[in-house]
Amino acid sequence: MTQLLPVKVSPKHKMLGVPTTPAVTNLFPDAQHMNGYTLVPHEPAQSFMLRRMNYDVPSPILTNYDWPHPTNQPPFDAQLKTSAMLTMNNRAYVLNGMGTGKTRAALWAWDYLNKNKLAGKLLVVAPLSTLKFTWSREIFNTLPARVTSVLHGTREKRLEALAKDADIYVINHDGVKTILDALATRSDIDTLVLDELAVYRNGQAQRSKTMRKLASKFQWAWGMTGAPIPTLPTDAWSQAQIITPNTVPKYFKGFRDELMIRVNTFKWAPKQDATDRAFKALQPAVRFTLDDVVELPEAVYRTMDIELGPTQAKIYKQLALHCYAAVQNGEITAANAGAVMNKLLQVSTGWVYDKDHNTVSLDNDKRIEALIDVVLASEGKKLVFVPFKHALAGISQALKNEGIDHATVSGDTSANERGEIFNLFQNTGKYSVLAAHPQCLAHGITLTMADTIVWFSPVTSLEIYDQANMRIRRVGQKHKQLYLHFQGTPVERRVYQMLQNKQNIQGELLSLFEVATQSLTV
Repeated sequence: MTQLLPVKVSPKHKMLGVPTTPAVTNLFPDAQHMNGYTLVPHEPAQSFMLRRMNYDVPSPILTNYDWPHPTNQPPFDAQLKTSAMLTMNNRAYVLNGMGTGKTRAALWAWDYLNKNKLAGKLLVVAPLSTLKFTWSREIFNTLPARVTSVLHGTREKRLEALAKDADIYVINHDGVKTILDALATRSDIDTLVLDELAVYRNGQAQRSKTMRKLASKFQWAWGMTGAPIPTLPTDAWSQAQIITPNTVPKYFKGFRDELMIRVNTFKWAPKQDATDRAFKALQPAVRFTLDDVVELPEAVYRTMDIELGPTQAKIYKQLALHCYAAVQNGEITAANAGAVMNKLLQVSTGWVYDKDHNTVSLDNDKRIEALIDVVLASEGKKLVFVPFKHALAGISQALKNEGIDHATVSGDTSANERGEIFNLFQNTGKYSVLAAHPQCLAHGITLTMADTIVWFSPVTSLEIYDQANMRIRRVGQKHKQLYLHFQGTPVERRVYQMLQNKQNIQGELLSLFEVATQSLTV
């Protein structure tokens, strides 16, 4: 590895001191000299030139940027380093774990480059569930002066949104193909951020072929994922083909032969150094975990707003209004409020029972997609809490469809089966996800191999909520813990607020029906 040449940095004067050589003098003929050093402005153009000459020049964003943070949360050290790396690399990877703030880091990097006229407009391609409530909201919170256009809906609506004069355009992965030609002709949009890059791990998928074609047109292209090789080391090939095609062989077969050993006609196994080789293909890169972010507490609690499907929203509203009227008429009392509240939460989750007690699936595709994204975006083991047995079955099927190694535990799971599942999850590499009814894991079980809990829907018992969360916050836990709360309706938002504020929900069920009738802000 080539040794980088040192320079001196003066943040106060925004200057670099570069050892004077003929090459440096020729490059900066008008520069001042002092004590054997050539004084060069610490600005992007000069920094790029010096880095090409193998000088160890830090990104000028670290000294020449005001780091806007209207939410009063200054950047973490990991975010500073992530933004700095991106501004100095036209094509790069952010392999930071979930919760480390990589969304905001990418926005700062682009904003800096754009203000210095080194980058044009920005295109963000992200999971559908994150367009409004993650990206659009984060852009507003971080760069409130920037205009954002979300490209969603029919092809005509996407084209209309693309035609708007905006700074940042946000679209979902599978939406790209519907307006590919229009995107490809927009030379003013020259910066690309691919959120959850690992969705392109299958090089034969149409979405991957489409993105390879589009990404090649961008001056800046950054791929972001916390788990770049969720199934096999060869997952890296297709992602590298999009961001840095020069780091991998042109054809998948060549990459597979480098990383894998053929066991039989249908089976390949990774070589001993396959993971290291895969990560070498995803360079230049930055990689921080939640544990690396010292500014965060040991337990991090986040909510994820997820839009309901049209049918879900319609049924929820009708049921909420009926419940509110029933409370006013005295039909719903404290004695039966819990059962009625569960119906509202079931609709919010996406599965309900019909009059014959058969399970009916609603259009909760975005919540399912959000769960899959979370599972694929984090490398550690995860617990997914689902308070309804019929919903648990639907989630298990969704995980199975994605090839995710998981187990489920409900009231129907025998004691012997539970014991075997818990043992395998905690003490072996088996199962990356354990999806369970929270009441089945509420006491006495240690599952510290997981460091992430996803609440697919809230429970209305503070005791069960607290005890379920304690399954990963116990002696033996070696990592920071991330608690994610999925919410899409007013009643879910209010229940989570009460749970985290240690309020007794059972005594407030009647008042929650009024909350449930609030307009759906999704």
